[in-house]
Amino acid sequence: MIAYVRGQVAALTLSSAVVEVGGVGLEVMCTPGTLATLRTGANATLPTSMVVREDSLTLFGFVDDDEKAIFELVQTASGVGPKVAQAITAVLAPDDLRRAIASDDVKTLTKVPGIGQKGAQRIILELKDRIGAPTGARPGAAAQPTAAPWRDQVHQGLMGLGWSAKDAEKAVDAVAPEAGDAPDVGALLRAALRSLSKA
Repeated sequence: MIAYVRGQVAALTLSSAVVEVGGVGLEVMCTPGTLATLRTGANATLPTSMVVREDSLTLFGFVDDDEKAIFELVQTASGVGPKVAQAITAVLAPDDLRRAIASDDVKTLTKVPGIGQKGAQRIILELKDRIGAPTGARPGAAAQPTAAPWRDQVHQGLMGLGWSAKDAEKAVDAVAPEAGDAPDVGALLRAALRSLSKA
């Protein structure tokens, strides 16, 4: 299995990054929060998880090892595949997920596209004893670039998760007051998803 990739970022799309490793371009599927930390032409190291299917090999990339561990752990819950696992890591920081599971917070889990009431209850039941306690500050969160055109990134991230352009635009407007001088794209994306789930 490929534990991580390190190399120059050759290209960025709405849902993936192409990282050149030894002359080979590897496409790594990433959440908008992870993509926001990458720049075309810059070097990057991404912890990765490979999902093997009969007809495909897909590499998922993460901002840190904690996020990768959560992605792999939630897939052990019945009914959670890589797509839903990626949506979980896009919407909830690892500690937010740990807190939600520890406190039986079904409402927080149902903010993730693709997880309903029953799915959330099942995830809580199956992972409660295995997910562990919150670890404290998240190393990758504060290091996000400040000059990023966050509106575009959040908008594209929401569309990548299946929301319409109109809904995404509304959600971006709703979280704009929270952006401040140093917008944290991951946090803004989560806030935008929360505003959409209330609508």
